[in-house]
Amino acid sequence: MNVDFINLTNENIDNEHLCCIIRSKKPHKGITAKRQWLSERLNEGHVFRKLNAAKATVFIEYAPLETAWVPITGDNYYYLYCLWVSGSYKGKGYGKLLLEYCLADTKEKGKSGICMLGAKKQKSFLSDQSFVKKYGFEVVDTTDNGYELLALSFDGTMPKFAQNVKTREIENKELTIYYDMQCPFVSQTIDRVKQYCEDHDVPVCLIHVDTLQKAKELPCVFNNWGVFYKGKFETVNLLDVAYLKRILKK
Repeated sequence: MNVDFINLTNENIDNEHLCCIIRSKKPHKGITAKRQWLSERLNEGHVFRKLNAAKATVFIEYAPLETAWVPITGDNYYYLYCLWVSGSYKGKGYGKLLLEYCLADTKEKGKSGICMLGAKKQKSFLSDQSFVKKYGFEVVDTTDNGYELLALSFDGTMPKFAQNVKTREIENKELTIYYDMQCPFVSQTIDRVKQYCEDHDVPVCLIHVDTLQKAKELPCVFNNWGVFYKGKFETVNLLDVAYLKRILKK
């Protein structure tokens, strides 16, 4: 299968689209933020590989676990952030090619394995677990609210969730959101939450996860977005107004 893929580099990142939100003319601050975040990660071994097509959401994104912005611990692993194929590109073998590229890269670099976030029930924002399990990924750690850590180990070692994600509680009782700029949809959601809270006099604490240390110390499994209310974990889903209202009624 002769397919043209491209890896983002510091030399081409300004001229390449980032798959999730594709804009050719109007600027989008979520894309700008993601591009900046990603450009800072590339020198750390972060890989963003995509189909070289004008409007294709076909990509894989992974990084060394030691520098991956996730509350997961382990030695010499890659962390798979995202493997995504959407729309008319589904069912054509692109996902297989991207995952096999990651597997080959993992072995070539002498890594111990690959890990990724999963859940007992497949969630819309997570990569397809049934697909990676065909390659030997298995559950190696869990949380009591249904999240799982999947891993494919080449040497018998296993990563695990950091202990700070297991309690799912924080001291702050007001609406609290942890977020980073890896996902281009986060920026517009933050604006929506700010506006709603301002209009309805709702106290809100927005915590920008802007360093690796903050990401490793997160009290929830997902680095892009985590919502707490009255000290309790609520969701890793991006909030629309209806969802926000439901949380605040509790």
